[in-house]
Formats: sequence, structure tokens, C-alpha cells
Amino acid sequence: MKVNLGVPGTMKVAAMTQEWEHGMSTGQILESVKLAEDLGFHKAMLGEHFIVPNEHIPLSGAHYLHGTVALGVIAGHTSTIKLTSSITILPLQNPIVQAKAWSTLDWLSGGRTAPIFGVGWLKEEFDMLNVDFHRRGKMAEEYIQAMIELWTKDEPNFKGEFVSFSDAGFEPKPAQKGGIPIWFGGDAPAVLARVGRYGNGWSPFQTPPEKFKDALDLIKSQPEYDGRPIDVFFALEMLNVGAHHEIKGDDRAKGAWDANKIIEQCQWLGELGVSETIVPQPPIKDFDAYKDRLRWVSEEIIPKVANT
Repeated sequence: MKVNLGVPGTMKVAAMTQEWEHGMSTGQILESVKLAEDLGFHKAMLGEHFIVPNEHIPLSGAHYLHGTVALGVIAGHTSTIKLTSSITILPLQNPIVQAKAWSTLDWLSGGRTAPIFGVGWLKEEFDMLNVDFHRRGKMAEEYIQAMIELWTKDEPNFKGEFVSFSDAGFEPKPAQKGGIPIWFGGDAPAVLARVGRYGNGWSPFQTPPEKFKDALDLIKSQPEYDGRPIDVFFALEMLNVGAHHEIKGDDRAKGAWDANKIIEQCQWLGELGVSETIVPQPPIKDFDAYKDRLRWVSEEIIPKVANT
């Protein structure tokens, strides 16, 4: 089991964040990621929304970074930690522009990227960006095909309903041979089928952990699935988050200072097929206490779940 870092201070989702995070400086945010890298955390992860309607702000907040821009800054302050969006809303940006952003980030960071793409859930955000919410699944399918073409082909050529290109160059290619590892977030059968066709990883959102194995079976039953490993990221704190960021109050999402409890939780997740997680944190009073928590997780949890 690999332990990731949810980059603090980058959103204000009521079910997931704590008040002390909201006053973090950019310097503190970057310090936390650098410390996590030094302590052996696997990935730095952060979410993304572009614009949030007022009715959703009490639960979702309005403070979100542009994922690839933020990860680019983080890349410049680190050297080994992996860089992951959680998630990038695939239909909301032109796929050529997205492919360029991720290819640039991968090339400059020495091959450290692994985006998690999703189709999105916030219709009003799509409306304000003039993107058809009801066609987002079909757009996502075509967009990922186009991005793979740009990342992997010397002479990229693609013709679709939403994007077409030919007789053009696209460089730099990603540093990672074969293109950037592609993850998908979400729970719908169409998402699971997409993982089977193109994915290297899956990030469930509302799927109950007890059903992860069934979902993985569906992923691997796809005709296009070629036997590649499928990693799974799941953080217990997600059990506290509803489909529209409602607070569920699930006790399993609560953080603790009990190392044995956390190790048992990681073992349980591992048995369900999870390969990456975030250790949920108990109430923290300030940034210094947060850094102490990172050090505690590094000492008490990471080495003991490495083979889970």
C-alpha cells in the first residue's frame, strides 16, 4: 500500500478539510509537499473546479486551483514525488490543450505525472463554461482517445465529433515511455468500461468499498482490456463525502492517532484491491501540528503498510 498526500490548503470542501487549512500561505503549502516527499509519501494529489455556483459553496467551497498549473509549481519545488490530479474534469477543457499541459508537466518533471480524469458532476459549472453536461460522457471518451494519439504518435491524426487534427506536430511528448499513465475517477459502468479500455488506475467515488472487487471484475471483463495492472486509489475520508459533497458522518472516515487501527484499515483496503490511499487525519490545530502528523504517518504507518 502506497500512502499519498492530499495537498492541504487547496480546497474548502466541508466534509474533507479543516479550518486551519484555510489560512495557509502558498509557502506553507509548498513546504508541506516538500516535507511529504522527504518523508516518503508517494503522490501529491489535489482537486479541481473552475467555477462553483453560490448554492454549492457552503459544502464545496469556491477555492480550487487549476490542477496542472498548481502541480507544475509543486514539480518545481520537488524532485521525486508523483504528481496527480484528483480529479481533472475531462470534458471542460479542449483535449489538445489538456494533452499539451500534461505532456509539458510530465516532460519538465522527469515523468512524474498520473492524472485522474473524471466526467464531472456539477451541471451549473458546465453551463457556465458552455459545455453540454448531458454529452460529457461521449466527450470524455473522444477526448481521451485524442490525447493518447497526441502523446504516443509521431504523426498524430484524429477525426471525431468534438476534436479533429491531422498534418500537425505535437511536442514535447511525455517523458514516460508509452505516454502518461491514465487514471479515471467515478463509479458509473461507462467509467469502469473506460478504465478497462485505456486505464492504468481507478479512483472510486461513491462505490462502497465492499463492491470494489466486483467493479474490478467488470473493468477486466472489457474486450479491450489487455491484462495491464489496474491500480486503485481510495481514501477512507471519501466515505464522509456524498455525491454532491454532502457530509455523511461515516465513522470509518475519521482520523486517529492509533497506528494499529490505521494499519488494519490499510490491510482491509488492500484485500479489496486498493493499492494507494491517504491516511485520514484527526482534528489538527495548526500547520505545525500538521507537519507533526506527517512525520508520525511516515514513522508509524508508511513502513508498516508498504507490503500490504
